[in-house]
Amino acid sequence: MRILVLGSGAREHAIIRALLAEDAAHDITAAPGNAGIADDVRTLDLDANDGAAVASYAERHGVELVVVGPEAPLVAGVSDAVRERGIPVFGPSKAAARLEGSKAFAKRIMEAAGVPTGRAEVVGTVEEAEATLDRFGAPYVVKANGLAAGKGVLVTKDRDAALAHATYWLEHGTVLVEEFLDGREVSLFLLSDGEHVLPLSPAQDYKRLLDGDEGPNTGGMGAYSPVPWLDENFVDEVIDTVALPTIRAMAAEQTPFIGLLYCGLIVTDAGIRVIEFNARFGDPETQVVLPRLVTPLSGLLHAAATGELGGVPRPEFALDVAVGVVVASEGYPAAPVTGRAILGLDAASSIAEVQVLHAATDIRAVSTDATSSWSTETLVASGGRVLTVVALGSTFGQARERVYRAVDTITLEGSQHRTDIAAAVAPAAH
Repeated sequence: MRILVLGSGAREHAIIRALLAEDAAHDITAAPGNAGIADDVRTLDLDANDGAAVASYAERHGVELVVVGPEAPLVAGVSDAVRERGIPVFGPSKAAARLEGSKAFAKRIMEAAGVPTGRAEVVGTVEEAEATLDRFGAPYVVKANGLAAGKGVLVTKDRDAALAHATYWLEHGTVLVEEFLDGREVSLFLLSDGEHVLPLSPAQDYKRLLDGDEGPNTGGMGAYSPVPWLDENFVDEVIDTVALPTIRAMAAEQTPFIGLLYCGLIVTDAGIRVIEFNARFGDPETQVVLPRLVTPLSGLLHAAATGELGGVPRPEFALDVAVGVVVASEGYPAAPVTGRAILGLDAASSIAEVQVLHAATDIRAVSTDATSSWSTETLVASGGRVLTVVALGSTFGQARERVYRAVDTITLEGSQHRTDIAAAVAPAAH
């Protein structure tokens, strides 16, 4: 199949690796990709947020499936432009992508669908934020209403910090103040063709920068899959109480949701509650879910894009477990230092069942000697979250040993990573 993958992160690298693993004959291109993706497939100098340009390229080159990775192209309406040309695209329309692009919209859909979630109020001024924070009480949950690159959510017991966060994001739009939900978080991806849903395997991600869930929120510092502490009926319950009601509510509004429904969930004493929806594969959860997928990914994505999920059996997953650790630049998330050389990736990738997925890498000319004009092409960090190192294993202990041994072989000056990913499910491991 001729497939175009839009995006430049480790999520897209994981999608491409999964497609290549099932069939080396796929003709895959990525736009814009990154240095690691470019080692695997051809990359294009194409603006992934420009719907007309993406649709024209796909039509001109006979692309049979467009896979939209990040949220920005979805909210920009790239999927609509591609669908208008009659090309299958995995990713919701601009209208349906509001499920992620507007948290207020998502809350309204949840209410209409009877989906269990926490109370929330939209505020538009600092005074409204103060009053709502005091009414809800600590711990405080404050969320930017629009897209915020993983930096729009703050959960804190500090009222001043909560108000400062609200004040900052009010300069960009409205803000949600939400009820704090106490429990264990988990992510579940569901493929949707606008009418039917199929679940992938649950995953647990780690949003805080530092061990022990300390430090600021990030886009995600690691993940593992499956999630052994979940009840055996968890997935079916999410389908029945969250996913299908949401998909039906979206269809009733004439905005069918076609693509990946990311359910950010929390298991509380009162049951499963939705924290948030996203309209695309999550990062870093994708990096640990897809390596375990046995069912060919291309068939699943194409069936969702063409309205044919109803006759497709549930995806199958290997019994292996997967652990992923994000390697981030110094200064991330506030002010990441970029341009520093990355070494040791070949050694890391040579470890059994390990793969290194690139998130923010580039090839640049770096001087070999401060006193010389000579330079060499080398791999450098080009953003905050640079790599996701993923290992499979028969146990979490084995997967953790492999992934951290691989991380230890990688050199990036000032880099940071968490050392406790999946420790809770493999307490005797590294």
